[in-house]
Amino acid sequence: MDTQFRPADLMDRDRLVANLKQLVDEADQLLHSARHGGAEPFGAARAKFESRLRHARAEWADLQDHAGYRVRRVARRTDLAAHDHPYAAMGMAAGIGVLLGMLIRHR
Repeated sequence: MDTQFRPADLMDRDRLVANLKQLVDEADQLLHSARHGGAEPFGAARAKFESRLRHARAEWADLQDHAGYRVRRVARRTDLAAHDHPYAAMGMAAGIGVLLGMLIRHR
């Protein structure tokens, strides 16, 4: 089963965090321009901010699609494994259920 994080996943996360930080910085610049500048610097800052926001939304959608694809792939593999080895799957499910029950009861 392929559930491990890969360097590409970490790069996607890092890229998203960097884009969000940049978006916050640009929003701060936009507010500063609105406070201290005229209409022209504010308009330019606003246009740049809107462009970055569109880019961040598109990147977020791509990351969601990628995550959805990975979840579906893991679910398919799990379903195939459960069909190929039904007794082992039932045993694992029972063991996990007992373990969770013990943990819940312990609290």
